[in-house]
Amino acid sequence: MAFRLRSFLTLVTATALSLSAAEGQTLTLKPFKDDLFAYPATLSSGDNGAYTVLDYREMRDINQRDEVPERRVHAQYTDPGVRKVQQDLMLKTDAGDVRHVAVGKTEGAAIIVLYLHGQGGSRKQGVDDFTFGGNFNRIKNLMADNGGLYLSPDFPDFGDKGAAQVAALIDHYAEKSPGAKIFVACGSMGGMLCWKLAASKETGGRINGLLLLGSLWDETFLTSPAFKRRVPVFFGQGSHDVVFDVAKQEAFFHSILAKSKTYPTRFVRFETGTHGTPIRMVDWRGTLNWMLTKAP
Repeated sequence: MAFRLRSFLTLVTATALSLSAAEGQTLTLKPFKDDLFAYPATLSSGDNGAYTVLDYREMRDINQRDEVPERRVHAQYTDPGVRKVQQDLMLKTDAGDVRHVAVGKTEGAAIIVLYLHGQGGSRKQGVDDFTFGGNFNRIKNLMADNGGLYLSPDFPDFGDKGAAQVAALIDHYAEKSPGAKIFVACGSMGGMLCWKLAASKETGGRINGLLLLGSLWDETFLTSPAFKRRVPVFFGQGSHDVVFDVAKQEAFFHSILAKSKTYPTRFVRFETGTHGTPIRMVDWRGTLNWMLTKAP
């Protein structure tokens, strides 16, 4: 009897440890065309590797990559089969109806990524397979191949109403996928929504990472719920961005490190890149895998 009890307890302990280990494992996104989307050469780096300057070249990174420059990438950069798991949906919320495109698992997702467009954009921008060098097709495939969900919503403005609708969308899908880490990527003016979400007690306490792509800064982030949780932040900026000055975004990045030397933040400067360059060039897989290791 004693032997059986010991054996039973050993089995229970082993099972508990196995479950604990499984729960503690960090999701790692599997590769998708990594060779084609790899960053160009590093020109310089600093801040213990958190800051990187990359050798962006329009002739190579647009003209050679695209069949029709800025309109249609060469076929090898995409896999349009992902459209089989793409849906154009409407979610009714207290903040208003939120039209959005969902790619992947709308329930039980392992990871959720949202893309918030800039001025003049729409939900369609974030799911266009052929513009921005095929990079939106890549994030769609990365989510579909890894049991994730990708969302590209419409919203009425970059103020409180827009933020409320995006927050409601996040709440809805977070409840459908309670185990998912949630990452929000903001292009250009969409960054206003990134910072508003970070400042919200509820949403700032729920999201797990922010990606600012050719976007703006907000000093209030340093006192936000998201900052206090040490939510990782990625900045991608072109050095020739005439909409949002790279020097001001770099200064904001350094203000984060000045407040917390070990804060999980990275800055990638695309040398000679312009306003839309980070959306085209961001390494979704590398950035999200880093964020997954740091996410609260």
